Amino acid sequence: MHILIVEDELGIVQFLQQGLQEEGYQITTANDGSKGFELIQERNFDLILLDWMLPKINGLDLCKAIRVKDQTTPIIFLTAKDTVQETIEGLKAGANDYIKKPFSFEELVERIKVHFRNQKSLEVLTLGTIKIDLSKHIVLKNEEEVALTQREFELLTYLIQNKGKVCTRNQILKDVWEINFEYDTGVIDVFMNAIRKKLNLKIEEDYIKTIRGIGYIANDL
Repeated sequence: MHILIVEDELGIVQFLQQGLQEEGYQITTANDGSKGFELIQERNFDLILLDWMLPKINGLDLCKAIRVKDQTTPIIFLTAKDTVQETIEGLKAGANDYIKKPFSFEELVERIKVHFRNQKSLEVLTLGTIKIDLSKHIVLKNEEEVALTQREFELLTYLIQNKGKVCTRNQILKDVWEINFEYDTGVIDVFMNAIRKKLNLKIEEDYIKTIRGIGYIANDL
């Protein structure tokens, strides 16, 4: 799981990065709201830890900007602001949770786990006539089951979870294959060809488009 930390206090960033990496999470950091927004446009994260008082773009405005296109990625505010009104503002902006500084690292880890469990409970994904039932680990096309390999299932799930976003081949290698070194991205095209063939997509069902030289984007037509 890949977590983005947007926080300008270096000590907190280092503490969180070390602790969460030891818990097995992949961590990316940004020290201001502008950099955080840039990273969110470039890649996909499974959860965002967001400070409120950030340089350039504050956490509240960043949270609102994220929610314009991304309604599902969990966002947890880490902030010294703790009045009822401020908590309400954060939740209205789109945050899923709110932890007051200073906080217990153990509590933060447990809250992160809860949000990941909640994400998994969103069991059915759809893309046009395609449906993925995550709880049963099956793919349906026009309500008929389609047999995919595990890697094909993971790739199709990833593209649908990021519907409307361009997923670059390098992103896919990192997030699906968990490869963080130079690797032949052509392997992704092989898997995509297999998925399209098995789904028997017609011309009017062009839900997954190839962006030449970049990657893929999934969209309902």
